Amino acid sequence: MSSESNLLSVFRPDVRAMHAYHVQDAAGFVKLDAMENPFALPPALQDALGARLARVALNRYPGTRINDLHAALRAHAGIPADMGLVLGNGSDELISLLSVACAQPGATVLAPVPGFVMYAMSAQLAGLRFVGVPLTPDFELDAAAMVAAVREHRPAITYIAYPNNPTANLWDDAAIEQVVQAVGEAGCGLVVIDEAYQPFASRSYLGRLAQRPHVLLMRTLSKFGLAGVRLGYMMGRADLIAQVDKVRPPYNISVLNTEAALFALEHADEFDRQAATIKAERERLMAALAAMPGARAYPSQANMVLVRVGDAAGVFAALKARGILIKNVAGLHELLANCIRLTVGTPSENDALIAALSDLLREPLTPSQA
Repeated sequence: MSSESNLLSVFRPDVRAMHAYHVQDAAGFVKLDAMENPFALPPALQDALGARLARVALNRYPGTRINDLHAALRAHAGIPADMGLVLGNGSDELISLLSVACAQPGATVLAPVPGFVMYAMSAQLAGLRFVGVPLTPDFELDAAAMVAAVREHRPAITYIAYPNNPTANLWDDAAIEQVVQAVGEAGCGLVVIDEAYQPFASRSYLGRLAQRPHVLLMRTLSKFGLAGVRLGYMMGRADLIAQVDKVRPPYNISVLNTEAALFALEHADEFDRQAATIKAERERLMAALAAMPGARAYPSQANMVLVRVGDAAGVFAALKARGILIKNVAGLHELLANCIRLTVGTPSENDALIAALSDLLREPLTPSQA
């Protein structure tokens, strides 16, 4: 074996077998593949933000200004004063930090599948066992199966996405409470409610958090409209959050991210207006999909719509040829066979998407496809 090959053996076998996260090249495309807010800031706010960021001390490590961001997030989200709050470089980092903090020998992470890929990936990289519990064929939470899995595996962490990615639906509150109660009764671990898509959902878990001491609530400013800023936050019982904070790298939130987030929260009304437009466009897109014989769109409470078609790969390629980039999720889980995921765009972007899909999805789905 060559010395070059020996160097690769330094890396864990499971890491060598993994694939790096791939981001599609979106240059020149209508970009509807990553659940981003499609709206830029109005020019006046762009100028104001630019002037503000120009005054940031880039030569200094982040300092006490982060305390101002904590206070602003507490005020914005209505986080009770006695609850802990920890910030991450996006929700991804918070999931990773939680995995590291809970990585005791034999510990398990539990989550419904299909779901956000980082739950399983972060568990694997931290040496935790991951157990996925399939959703129902209509992508609802299988409460009985989840409760049985909690009792069997006694997970250290149970994730509940609210709404879920990539299915976009908001699961039944009674089913969620059954899982939360089962974890509490088992006394084995934490439930993490992931509200990444909260700006587009009709309900939140925040009002119940104080009565559920083993539940942590996670949100992000990515869907709020700041995907490029990378800022997630997690709240819950102060002593639990303090343990996650211990494994957080120092200065994980940059001075630029901090100042951009503060600016955005000061102008939350603009982002609320954008979210209202996105929700209205989501309903318009859903109505258009309902009239297409070759599509079955599932209920959405997020800024995306999951659609089953006759040939996901074919629809993806045809849309790409027309300059529209979406996500083919058919290979992520067997329940997602022939499913594509559409991000809700601007009105003009959605016009282009609806026109293209209306042309592509004229033929009815067969019973086996539906």
